[in-house]
Amino acid sequence: MTDADKFLYGDRESSNPLAQADWATKKLVWVPSEKLGFEAGSVKEQGDECTVELADSGKKIKVNKDDIQKMNPPKFSKVEDMAELTCLNEASVLHNLKERYYSGLIYTYSGLFCVVINPYKYLPIYSEDIVEMYKGKKRHEMPPHIYSIADTAYRSMMQDREDQSILCTGESGAGKTENTKKVIQYLAHVASSFKSKKDQGSAALSQGELEKQLLQANPILEAFGNAKTVKNDNSSRFGKFIRINFDVNGYIVGANIETYLLEKSRAIRQAKEERSFHIFYYMLTGAGDKMRSELCLEDYSKYRFLSNGNVTIPGQQDKDMFTETTDAFKIMGIPEEERTGLLKVVSAVLQLGNMSFKKERHSDQASMPDDTAAQKVCHLLGMNVTDFTRAILSPRIKVGRDYVQKAQTQEQAEFAVEALAKASYERMFRWLVMRINKALDKTKRQGASFIGILDIAGFEIFELNSFEQLCINYTNEKLQQLFNHTMFILEQEEYQREGIEWSFIDFGLDLQPCIDLIEKHAGPPGILALLDEECWFPKATDRSFVDKVVQEQGDNPKFQKPKKLKDDTDFCIIHYAGKVDYKADEWLMKNMDPLNECVATLLNQSTDKFVGDLWRDVDRIVGLDKVAGMSDSMHGAFKTRKGMFRTVGQLYKEQLGNLMATLRNTNPNFVRCIIPNHEKKAGKLEPHLVLEQLRCNGVLEGIRICRQGFPNRIVFQEFRQRYEILTPNAIPKGFMDGKQACVLMIKALEVEPNLYRIGQSKVFFRAGLLAHLEEERDMKITDVIISFQAWCRGYVARKAFAKRQQQLTAMKVIQRNCAAYLKLRNWQWWRLFTKVKPLLQVTRQEEEMQAKDDELVKVKERQLQAEQQLKEFESKQQQLNAEKLALQEQLQAETELCAEAEEMRARLATKKQELEEILHDLESRVEEEEERVTHLQTERKKMQQNITDLEQQLDEEEGARQKLQLEKVTMDAKMKKIEEDVMLLDDQNGKLNKEKKQLEERISEFTTNLAEEEEKSKSLQKLKNKHEAMITDLEDRLRKEEKQRQELEKSRRKLEGDSTDLTDQIADLQAQIAELRAQLAKKEEELLAALSRMEEEAAAKNMAQKKIRELEAQISELQEDLELERQARTKAEKHRRDLGEELEALKTELEDTLDSTAAQQELRSKRETEVAHLKRTLDEEAKLHEQQTADMRQKHNQAFDELNEQLEQAKRNKVSVEKAKQALESEWNELQIELKTLTQGKGDSEHRRKKAEAQLQELQVKHGESERQRQELADKVAKIQTELDNVNALLSDAESKNIKSSKDFSSVESQLQDTQELLQEETRQKLSLSSRLRQIEDEQNNLREMLEEEEESKKNVEKQVYTLQSQLAEMKKKVEQEASSLEGAEEGRKRIQRELDSVAQQLEEKTSAYDKLDKTKTRLQQELDDLMVDQDHLRQIVSNLERKQKKFDQMLAEEKTISTQYAEERDRAEAEAREKETRALTLTRELESMMDLKDELDRANKVLKAEMEDLVSSKDDVGKSVHELERSKRGMEQQLEEMRVQLEELEDELQATEDAKLRLEVNMQAMKAQFDRDLQARDEQGEERRKQLVKQVREMEVELEDERRQRSQAMSAKKKLELDLGDLEVQIDSVNKGRDEALKQLKKLQIQMKELMRELEELRASRDEALNEAKENERKLKTMEAEAMQLQEDLASAERVKRQAQTERDELQDEINNCNTKNSLMADEKRRLEARIAQLEEELEEEQVNTEMVNDRLKRTTLQNDQLTTEVASERSTAQRLEGVRSQLERQNKELKLKLQELEGTVKSKYKASIAALEAKIAQLEEQLDIETKERQQASRLARRTEKKLKEVMLQVDDERRNTEQYKDQADKLNSRTRQLKRQLEEAEEEVTRANAYRRKLQRELEDATESADAMNREVSTLKSKLRRGDLPYNMRRIVTRSGLDSDEETEVLSEAAEPAPAPAPE
Repeated sequence: MTDADKFLYGDRESSNPLAQADWATKKLVWVPSEKLGFEAGSVKEQGDECTVELADSGKKIKVNKDDIQKMNPPKFSKVEDMAELTCLNEASVLHNLKERYYSGLIYTYSGLFCVVINPYKYLPIYSEDIVEMYKGKKRHEMPPHIYSIADTAYRSMMQDREDQSILCTGESGAGKTENTKKVIQYLAHVASSFKSKKDQGSAALSQGELEKQLLQANPILEAFGNAKTVKNDNSSRFGKFIRINFDVNGYIVGANIETYLLEKSRAIRQAKEERSFHIFYYMLTGAGDKMRSELCLEDYSKYRFLSNGNVTIPGQQDKDMFTETTDAFKIMGIPEEERTGLLKVVSAVLQLGNMSFKKERHSDQASMPDDTAAQKVCHLLGMNVTDFTRAILSPRIKVGRDYVQKAQTQEQAEFAVEALAKASYERMFRWLVMRINKALDKTKRQGASFIGILDIAGFEIFELNSFEQLCINYTNEKLQQLFNHTMFILEQEEYQREGIEWSFIDFGLDLQPCIDLIEKHAGPPGILALLDEECWFPKATDRSFVDKVVQEQGDNPKFQKPKKLKDDTDFCIIHYAGKVDYKADEWLMKNMDPLNECVATLLNQSTDKFVGDLWRDVDRIVGLDKVAGMSDSMHGAFKTRKGMFRTVGQLYKEQLGNLMATLRNTNPNFVRCIIPNHEKKAGKLEPHLVLEQLRCNGVLEGIRICRQGFPNRIVFQEFRQRYEILTPNAIPKGFMDGKQACVLMIKALEVEPNLYRIGQSKVFFRAGLLAHLEEERDMKITDVIISFQAWCRGYVARKAFAKRQQQLTAMKVIQRNCAAYLKLRNWQWWRLFTKVKPLLQVTRQEEEMQAKDDELVKVKERQLQAEQQLKEFESKQQQLNAEKLALQEQLQAETELCAEAEEMRARLATKKQELEEILHDLESRVEEEEERVTHLQTERKKMQQNITDLEQQLDEEEGARQKLQLEKVTMDAKMKKIEEDVMLLDDQNGKLNKEKKQLEERISEFTTNLAEEEEKSKSLQKLKNKHEAMITDLEDRLRKEEKQRQELEKSRRKLEGDSTDLTDQIADLQAQIAELRAQLAKKEEELLAALSRMEEEAAAKNMAQKKIRELEAQISELQEDLELERQARTKAEKHRRDLGEELEALKTELEDTLDSTAAQQELRSKRETEVAHLKRTLDEEAKLHEQQTADMRQKHNQAFDELNEQLEQAKRNKVSVEKAKQALESEWNELQIELKTLTQGKGDSEHRRKKAEAQLQELQVKHGESERQRQELADKVAKIQTELDNVNALLSDAESKNIKSSKDFSSVESQLQDTQELLQEETRQKLSLSSRLRQIEDEQNNLREMLEEEEESKKNVEKQVYTLQSQLAEMKKKVEQEASSLEGAEEGRKRIQRELDSVAQQLEEKTSAYDKLDKTKTRLQQELDDLMVDQDHLRQIVSNLERKQKKFDQMLAEEKTISTQYAEERDRAEAEAREKETRALTLTRELESMMDLKDELDRANKVLKAEMEDLVSSKDDVGKSVHELERSKRGMEQQLEEMRVQLEELEDELQATEDAKLRLEVNMQAMKAQFDRDLQARDEQGEERRKQLVKQVREMEVELEDERRQRSQAMSAKKKLELDLGDLEVQIDSVNKGRDEALKQLKKLQIQMKELMRELEELRASRDEALNEAKENERKLKTMEAEAMQLQEDLASAERVKRQAQTERDELQDEINNCNTKNSLMADEKRRLEARIAQLEEELEEEQVNTEMVNDRLKRTTLQNDQLTTEVASERSTAQRLEGVRSQLERQNKELKLKLQELEGTVKSKYKASIAALEAKIAQLEEQLDIETKERQQASRLARRTEKKLKEVMLQVDDERRNTEQYKDQADKLNSRTRQLKRQLEEAEEEVTRANAYRRKLQRELEDATESADAMNREVSTLKSKLRRGDLPYNMRRIVTRSGLDSDEETEVLSEAAEPAPAPAPE
């Protein structure tokens, strides 16, 4: 029986007579019990209160008659379908489930139900073999299983073309989700389109992808919808209906998932020791640094919505589950953007919990003091922060027709945030389900039918039941109604088929009143309708709702008013599962699920497309419109928006209605899941808990309905056969139809007509009637048996009485004769009479002759019969000889076939080895190709990353270029406007130039004096600072006076200067950008080159270290191989000695037994030749072994020399690497700064890599050991094969001897014929001989059958020997009784007897040896198979680890690319900072130049204005007339008016430009300040980041050293434990060789031991890590040695060892807790493992007493870790002594056996007692010998372990020293490199400062030039003023004016304004 069969079929016995008798005699019943639910008892007194005696305790109790339940007969024990129980009651159902559960049977049928009880452990009944076993089988053909339910549904769908459904319900933790998974797994396996090739073209997906996606939908839904609760670590917090669509051929074409009642409140708060949804913990644990920064993730403790912080699940890693979820997303085809959107919403839900509100001092209004969390939420959801905070704190609410902003209180704001979090998570979950449905329904094939799987919570009755429980219970009411309806439809259809009388009953109507109470719309309205009605009223509260429910439904029989206090319950509903009390707190809120409309609108308008799609239906939410009219506690109802929304109750009611409509159109299959206990313990069942669930799940309800009908049914034939004993005379003799016979029997039984129905093929009975018939049948049978026993006793008594009577009469006769003899013995005549009477023979002569004649006739008849029999025997003998020859020929043919098969096996083995070598080569090639592919993929990813970076840079440059183009366009427009203004001004200048022409002559006069004035201007420049105050005052006055040309010139020149400056700035910026790009490219090239060099050097160094480690591992492996070879050699020598001794014993036996005949001499010579051959083979094997050891030594020395050379080469390479490393260490420090983002990912990946490497090395070591063991086993098999050949030769000799014995047999038969001729007179003896011959014929027939089945030659010989022995024994008896004439024949027969005995003895020995060899062969074959299976398993593990290593390499490459991205981002940020600095400097320079230009223009305008006024006011004495003056005056006035108008227009324009200028200046100042702040913050952040990175790099180096140390010690500990494991397995194998019956159990125990040793290895690794972190290795080593000494001293008693181990464990635990608090989990795991070890040891002691000593030794070996080497010599001496004792005892044993055989042959009867005593002594000596050998083996093993451990400790110390020296050198080199880099950085900064100084110098020179030009302009203006005052002559004025114009032009050139000179006036 396999392991799976134990959990499917169990050990159910068909019938137990004792239990049946016990049940019948005691009249057992079930009695209620508070502890066990129900107890068995027998009724002693009946009445209203019956007296019952309990079966277990014998206690008598009184029980009410109605509480007693009947017990089923024992034949119904562990019945698979509880509907077959004759007594259907709660106690019987519970007892059947309990019995099956304790037998490991978790599935049980109950009519349509399949009841599943959670086993809380893994059962091997879900493999693919089990799936194939249930595939296509009917329900009654296989034991109960979820696969049977799934297969029934699938087959029904295919055959009937009817949709199916499977309904899984139960409590949380009962296994609903797991059974749903198993159903999906079964359907995916059975209906997979991957197996068919018909639909390859039509399928949109690749083969098998749809089934894969269907299976991968579960991890996603579990991550987002499951959570850890108190009852269940993976509890589904939602219900789901999975609809799998199939096409016409039965293949899966799609799927669809619908969800119900998501527990969204878990997202914001959880109970104690519970978790929120898994995805929060997966994301926080498994997200990388990039994702954490993108999602704004923080630590667990910083989230308010995670109430209990980081609650872990034992046996589950959240990080691994996160990767599994992301892989499932990829398989489902969900893109990266949508995944990121999902995680953003999840992170936003957590951040919403961190928003804190406070109450303001003087009002109830809420405020948000810290909006950090709000900013993060808005960043994640794409909203504006101010709008979001305004919407939370003061949302817009509609009051009447207007919208107003209402301030929220603190409670209202917190409620709104929590509601928003719940709604966001719910919408996200709905979107996820929709997305999965979209992925699962992309095929083009149409689904013909479907199977729906409903996984929903079962009936819930808590202490506090709320709105959610009402919805769940309402659902279960509907589902139970569906079950009742379905069940009795099927029942009643069978009634109709059988044609029995039955009135149709719809039991589904029993639940209709309760359903109407909940869902009815009107007349009176139900609870949900009243709840929806109350939601419409603004003033409604929960209390008013309860009052209305009581008012409307108070008279309903299913409704009750609460009997408790009003604070506890509000109303009660009587469901089918029991009465449930409901508390209606916040039902209105839960039903409406209100949200903040303003926030919902913001989310609808989010910039994130994903969030916007989630909130598309924002119009249908319940808003906060009339909050002002509600109570402050937020318990009132919210006003809805024009009936656009639908309540939760309505939506769920509609969902449930659609679901029920779907289920009614399907054929339902029901699965009910039961939780056995709340402690999650396997094998424990709490009766009351199970009964409660049976009520809630509807199982007992189904039983109640079943009792209404006829649940027990039996076929006519079985009914007649079983119960005909009750009606012996009812059925007449002869044939009668089964139905008529049953009718007559039932009439005779006088059963009431209401209790039965007779159908067409069955008889139907009410519940309990069959049990009554069983009782009557048992009583009838007991009466029959009693009467039979009475008759037998009477017959025996009468016979004994008659015998006593005969003895009495005989005694009387004897007494009478004795008395007569006593009277006559002394009478002389009587003496004479007694002497004469024998002589009187004449009278009897005729009688004697007649008697002789009669006897002669009889003898002749017997002779004839004997002759006939002899002929028959001869013919039979000939037939047997012919058959024997045929069998010999067949045997020879079989041997030839066997040889051919052996040759074929050898050839196949060679082929297998060749193919394995080819396979290994191909695997190595595949691995190389995979490495190349991964390398190319990493390079491709790098190139793609570089391309994306370049594209981003190009996008940024393109954006900047577009901005500049826009600015250029705007500047062009401004230039056009300015040109138009210039055109107007040119016209005006044309008019003024006419007047200028008159003045130019005067100005020319002043040009001559210009040189002198320039000299004066130089001197006046020194006095510039003194006159600046005066000049500013004058400028203010002039600014008020002149408004015409001054503004015109100023604006024109200003704009022209702006345009030119902007163009120049653009050119400069472009040049600077080009230069920076070139520098950046150079730096990147240099950085990449340095990185490549550094990576190459690091790779070379790693390769060298890896080679060193590999060589050291090879050395250790070679040493271990050498030790193993030595051990094998000792074993071979020992085996050789044993074989020599056996050969000597065989020689002695052969010499004693064989005679000196020629055949015997030939056989002896053959034996001697075989012995010589064996000796030669042994010598050759010894020589070969010695040669192999010599070769191994030579190879070992060569390998050692090669390793030394490689080590020297590695050292030389190391020196060169270190030299090159010194050159690269200057660049290493820069890269270390970027390690911050990689710390967590690197730590995790490093941890995984270490684990993988450790497992890989461990598996490699195990693989090597398994290979060596396999080789040894192969050698053993070869040796055994040779031994088998020798044994076959011996068998052939035995066959030759058999031929000789057959010849002897023929001679004996001739003698037997002679004796038969002599014995023809003995009729009785001949009759006995004929009967014996018949027996011989029967035995020969039996022997022939056995010869055909087993080994023919051996069995034939044995049977012939046995027949000869029996015949000779009988003949011996006959000949001894007959006559003395047969003495010669008797002597010959005795001699033949002795020969046959010796031959039989030899054959027995040979057969026993052959059996032993067969057993050893089978055992070795089994071990070889197990090793091959283990090897395959190890290969799979190695391949998995290689794949994990490749994944890790990919992750490492990705992390490197991320680091390069961060470096590029840093460089870009620095470049942007530098660009902004240069831009700020250029802007400041431009601002200063513009201010200077403005001042110059103002001064020039003032000068021109003064000149114009002077020219107008000057009066000439030329002699103009008054008329001309007046005319000119009028013209000038007109011009003046025009100029005034123009001046006003220009003033307006100037005002506008000045306003724009002020705005620009303000913006520029704000930008500059912001830029300075950003730059300073970035500098500070960069400095802090650099410090943190340096600190983290140092910490990482320290951690790296610790981890390397820990890794080396963990590896050594694992090697030690592996050696221990190997020794223990050898010990277990050696102990259990002779126990064939316990082989299976021992294999299981070995597997468990392997698992325990693996767990112990992990425990040791954790302990070693803790000890290494404590940095007190030497002190702890000493303490451990002292503890080991103490343990060695305390080996006397097991109890002291146990106490010492406990103290040691406590000390280690204290040390671990003191060292590091993080290792507390490891200590817990250690204690758990030790408890598990103790438990397993107890089980081992209970299961097998013989292995107690081995288990004790095993426990001691696990505790004795470090043994000392001082007792090695003594142990070895004791081992040698024990070996000598053992060999001596074995020899004594053999001698005693020989003596015993001789004594048995000679005096068997005399010395039986002494032989028994000697055998007992031998057994004792063998036991002592076994014990001593075990102790010797253990002592030698411990000595070897201690030696190895000491060597490994020394090696670890040396490795640690070398590592510390290497790390010190690396630290020094890194420090020197950092100093060199700092120097380079300082030099670069100095160059930058020099360049800045040079730039500032040029800027100062430019400013000096502009200032000199300004001074010259001012001097010119002073000269002009002097001219106006008349201080200078006329010609001088002309020179001055001309110089002023020239100075203006010079200033324009200096300011780099490309302004065209004005057109000269015509002469």
